[in-house]
Amino acid sequence: MASQLKVTVGQYSDKGRKDINQDFHGVYIPEEPVLASKGIAIALADGISSSQVSQIASEATIRGFLMDYYCTSEAWSVKKSAQQVLTATNSWLFSQSHRSEYRYNKDKGYVCTFSSIILKSTTAHLFHIGDSRIYRLRNNEAEQLTEDHRSWVSKTESHLSRAMGVNDKLEIDYQTQNLECDDVFILATDGVYEFVDTDYINDAIKARPDDLNYVAKIIIEHALEQGSDDNLTLQIIRVDKLPSQNVDELYQQLTALPFPPILDARMVFDGFTIVRSIHASSRSHVYFAIDNDSNELVIIKTPSVDLQNDPAYLERFLMEEWVARRINSPNVLKPCLPSRKRNYLYIVMEYIEGQTLTQWMRDNPKPDMTMVREIVGQIAKGLQAFHRLEMLHQDLRPENIMIDNRGTVKIIDFGATKVAGLSEISSPLERDHILGTAQYTAPEYFLGENGSPRSDLFSLAVICYQMLSNKLPYGTHVSTARTKSAQNKLYYQTVLHEDREIPAWIDDTLKRALHPNPYKRYGELSEFIFDLQQPNRAFLNKTAPPLMERNPVLFWKSVSLILLCIIIYLSIPK
Repeated sequence: MASQLKVTVGQYSDKGRKDINQDFHGVYIPEEPVLASKGIAIALADGISSSQVSQIASEATIRGFLMDYYCTSEAWSVKKSAQQVLTATNSWLFSQSHRSEYRYNKDKGYVCTFSSIILKSTTAHLFHIGDSRIYRLRNNEAEQLTEDHRSWVSKTESHLSRAMGVNDKLEIDYQTQNLECDDVFILATDGVYEFVDTDYINDAIKARPDDLNYVAKIIIEHALEQGSDDNLTLQIIRVDKLPSQNVDELYQQLTALPFPPILDARMVFDGFTIVRSIHASSRSHVYFAIDNDSNELVIIKTPSVDLQNDPAYLERFLMEEWVARRINSPNVLKPCLPSRKRNYLYIVMEYIEGQTLTQWMRDNPKPDMTMVREIVGQIAKGLQAFHRLEMLHQDLRPENIMIDNRGTVKIIDFGATKVAGLSEISSPLERDHILGTAQYTAPEYFLGENGSPRSDLFSLAVICYQMLSNKLPYGTHVSTARTKSAQNKLYYQTVLHEDREIPAWIDDTLKRALHPNPYKRYGELSEFIFDLQQPNRAFLNKTAPPLMERNPVLFWKSVSLILLCIIIYLSIPK
């Protein structure tokens, strides 16, 4: 059977010679499936001694982080999830100080350091701000992974240059480290590491490897013996086992249910009555059906029997329903949640009474610009729902867009969707890099680069261009341009045509959105949609006629004034 990520944790904290302990620490090890999707979190915070309320900041930061991180979307990456939580916590701490008597003295406010490790799959994600430290022990060698955020005034005097709650804007260090079995990570406050070296810690762990809580305690006691005069907190986490799966094991999980047969009209299948087949290909079969329990019209999609030995395909097939369940947008197809046990491998989605955008374009070869804006705007809203969850659709094309009888536009088919949170989980499957349709796929994919929201923007701009011209902006040349040099030679064909009333600024907007270099496109979908509504300032400045044409009188007055100034200057005695 496939193994899970397993760790051993030891931790201990002591107020030392202080009156109160302003440190706070914690660890959370969830059960599956959260263990795989979110990982294991361990964190500590160190309050500053100059503040009488920093212990509140430490506790709030750690409790909030360990609770709220696991409430974030499992579609989000570890980095986005953690940073969103920490940003919110930092804002709360800063506002507490700002509303208190300490608003003009940051050293007495709600301030603390923060260091955390999130172990997900085979990667350690490190987050750090302040002067607590994270070390890694590997092969009996210790390495400090974090940098102390301290500003030194003199050889003996220093202060924190960064901490939670100091400013309204949070700057936090983030890095990733590949995990190996038997890796040991140490999280320590300055009350520990300034008085105990890593050799002593390494020897203590090797002496009592099965009782890391005891090890943490004796290390702290040793620091006290060495003269530590601060609060002391130490956390030790050892990686005992890394998750692993082979293709055969994963295939068995994916195919736990049998493949359904080819379905025919009037056939009763798993509580559904098949009305008719809508689409059949070498990859899947799509049927219009009625749920016999609720009498609702639904769409049933079944995998192709020809691909039943392809785990990567099956993973993408099952991903469609997973993605659909997590997106709540009127412009994205909704799943039908199962109300009874399934006996076969298939997915059920809502039925949309309408037509694909492909058919709509055939019926409307010269659409009104207002209609084009409306449809593109609704598609953009659907894409924004994907992007907010760090998902990329990656296969946006007219066939994957439906328009219902009331004019609502919906994005369908999520088999190529990339989910940031799931991409961080190691897999033995060899996934295809290019999953979309070549004519609508962004050029960067053909260079082997990762996609971004700008890649989905490119696909949307191609669709907009096609609606206006019935052509593609670069013909079929994008898929054959597989080097930077070749892509630099791609020639954008203007969408303007003497038979169509298309404003020149629309062409300028599309040209930018369709630039082969993703960094020269719009940064946000909203910018693209805004510029489809009206000409932007850059276009107006570029196309504005010269002053002499716009206002000849003002032009000649200006010239006369300049000449008068020159004459006066020349007439002044030197």
